[in-house]
Amino acid sequence: MSGLRLNGRFPRLRCVFADLRALDSLVNRMKRAVQATAIVRGVTRDEVILDSIRRDSGLAELLWRVCEFDLSRSDHGEPVRLSSGLALEGVAGDFTGGTFFLCGDGSADRPVLYASSEGQAGLIGRSLTEALEIMVGLPSWWDCLKFSGSGDLTVMRMTADHLRGDELGDQPEIGAHRVRLAAALGLEFGSFSDLLARLHAAVCATTPDFVLTVETGEEYESLFGPWLPSRNPAWQ
Repeated sequence: MSGLRLNGRFPRLRCVFADLRALDSLVNRMKRAVQATAIVRGVTRDEVILDSIRRDSGLAELLWRVCEFDLSRSDHGEPVRLSSGLALEGVAGDFTGGTFFLCGDGSADRPVLYASSEGQAGLIGRSLTEALEIMVGLPSWWDCLKFSGSGDLTVMRMTADHLRGDELGDQPEIGAHRVRLAAALGLEFGSFSDLLARLHAAVCATTPDFVLTVETGEEYESLFGPWLPSRNPAWQ
């Protein structure tokens, strides 16, 4: 059967060979997909997010506007360590001199710890994804902690209500910014009440393993501030 003509006498064979070629192409694509999955299998979602921010200057600028998370400010300025001895990696900072750290060895998504330049520190998320959802989704997450009545979730909700009002007047465009960041980074915000509860739970989980200390052993204070919303005269 040398010189077989598929277009004439053997149309069924022609279809079979076409199907085999398509199947071979599909198998090759599946192999490439499996190889790609193997390559990125050890990459955590947090690392993917950091890489996305590094590659996109517009995204980095938007993140800075919304929650002052700046990858170029990762140096804390003084040696610090965790009470548990877990590794610390500074990845970003804010304009006040505070630093965002990833805690742990990097084999999985790592808790995020924030240390202020004024001596307060604590966890703000079980992962970078959660920390960004909280920081981007809440109006001034740091003020929600400062005016928390030493960690009272009800007081934090009162503070957040005041901050939402301030935000609507001062930054009417921030809602659109949040939507863009959520789409670009795969963030899910949920309700304000849910975000506050998650932030509260994260800070409460700081003790005992994630207490930040300086070289002399002196501990940073809690992120929960003692103040009530009534301390701010603008909220009267």
